[in-house]
Amino acid sequence: MAGSISTPSLFSSSSLHCNRAFEKRFSFTCFSSKKKQLGFMDQILDYIEGGPKLRKWYGAPDIMQKDGSALEEDEATEEEEVRDAVLVTDGDNEIGQMIILSLIVKRIRVKALVKDKRAAMEAFGTYVESMAGDAKDETYLKKALKGVRAVICPIEGFLCNIESWKGVEHVILLSQLSVYRDSTGIQAVMISNARKLAEQDENLVKASGVPYSIIRTGVLKNTPGGQQGFCFEEGSASKGSLSKEDAAFICVEALDNVPQKGLIFEVVNGGEKVSDWKECFVTLMDRSSE
Repeated sequence: MAGSISTPSLFSSSSLHCNRAFEKRFSFTCFSSKKKQLGFMDQILDYIEGGPKLRKWYGAPDIMQKDGSALEEDEATEEEEVRDAVLVTDGDNEIGQMIILSLIVKRIRVKALVKDKRAAMEAFGTYVESMAGDAKDETYLKKALKGVRAVICPIEGFLCNIESWKGVEHVILLSQLSVYRDSTGIQAVMISNARKLAEQDENLVKASGVPYSIIRTGVLKNTPGGQQGFCFEEGSASKGSLSKEDAAFICVEALDNVPQKGLIFEVVNGGEKVSDWKECFVTLMDRSSE
C-alpha cells in the first residue's frame, strides 16, 4: 500500500455549485480533458445545456427529440435484462451525491432513490435515473432494482425487503456503527435511533446472501478528500474521523472489489498511503478471513 495516494482525479480545492436545486457545494474536478481543467460541476451544466454532442462525449443517454419521440434505444426484455446499473439508496444525502458524481465520471449507469425527483433531474439530467417513492413498497423497490448489479447505501435506514434483491451482485454499506457504539451520555441518547438503524442495516446485509462490503468509518467530516492517507486498523473507527469525500471514493472503489461472501473493515484518515486500491482490498479481505 506504499506510495502516493491514488484517488482518481475527483478531488480539488475548488468548490462549485451542483445546481440551484441543491444549493450545496462540492469540490470535485474532472481531469479527463488534456487541455483546460474544467470544474466537474461546470461540465455537468455544460452537458445539461449543451445538447447531443456533449451527451455523446460523456456517454449519457439521449433525450427526447423535438417531436416528442424517443431516439432509438435498445430495450431489453425482462428475460434479457442487462444488470449494469448501480443503485444509490439516498441521492439526496451529501455523500450520496458525491458517490453519484464519482459514478458519472466512471461512466457507470446510475439509479438513485430520492425524495425530490425534479430537483435530482435538474441537477443530474439524464445521467441518473432518479426514483421517488417509499423504499418499503415492494413494487417500487422491485422497479428500482431492475437492471441493478450493485447497491451503495451511504446512510442508515434505507435498506429493507431483501427478497427484492434477487440478482444483485454486491451491496456496499457505509456504516458509522463503531462511532455510535462508542458514544456515551447525552450523545448516546441523541443518536440512539441512528445506532438502531445502523445495527439493523448491518444485520440485514449479512443475512441477505448477497456479497457485501460494510465500510465502518470514523466520524464523517466536511474536509477535502484525497489529501490524507488512511488507517484500516481495528478499533480506529471509534476514535478517528474520515473525510466525506474519501468515504464516497472508497464506496466507489469497493464496486470493483467484490468479496466472495462478505467484508467488514474500519477506515479513518491516517498516515497510510494507498497507491493500489485493488491490492488494498485484497489485503483487507485476507485480513478479514483470518
